[in-house]
Amino acid sequence: MNYQDKDIKELKEYAIEENIPIMQDDGIEFLTNFIIKKQLKNILEIGTAIGYSAIMMAKTSNDIHITTIERDETRYMEALKNIKKFNLEDRITLIFNDALNVKLEGEFDLIFIDAAKGKNKDFFEHFEANLSLDGYIITDNMDFHGYVAMKEEDIPSKNILGIVRKIKDYTYFLENHMLYKTTIYKIGDGIAVTERRG
Repeated sequence: MNYQDKDIKELKEYAIEENIPIMQDDGIEFLTNFIIKKQLKNILEIGTAIGYSAIMMAKTSNDIHITTIERDETRYMEALKNIKKFNLEDRITLIFNDALNVKLEGEFDLIFIDAAKGKNKDFFEHFEANLSLDGYIITDNMDFHGYVAMKEEDIPSKNILGIVRKIKDYTYFLENHMLYKTTIYKIGDGIAVTERRG
């Protein structure tokens, strides 16, 4: 896949300029390669932002469909524009809502969690019933810009500390789940790959 595609490059530059969080290059490469390797076709993304990761996932294959949820109106409108620019309106369905208020029918091969970090466990449990039997849940930002590995007294704000504690709780939840097994990769900003136990 060409990560230097002109339109993709412009989208990344815009995100950086506007301080909009998008996946790091090695993170998005891991995600898209995982989708190709596992031949995943029906994907749910929680946290669209401006549509970067949804577009990158959709570009891996012409028979992939993505449902993606965004609660911020400005970013939702940006995502709509970007999805149209890449001519992906027929393969990316964008929902404007808080993900925890959304009830979906059907199953997904992949549920990709990349929204409010303090709510990862809530998102997992809310959409768990939509995961296909052999599907995967992938969660980004498990390292949270390196803060998760820091001593608590070195973390610069109470807000960040609160998020870090919730990520640690989520990590414990994943690692001790009776029904799922999880591998956390030190790639990008930390990526957790969860699947049902055999």
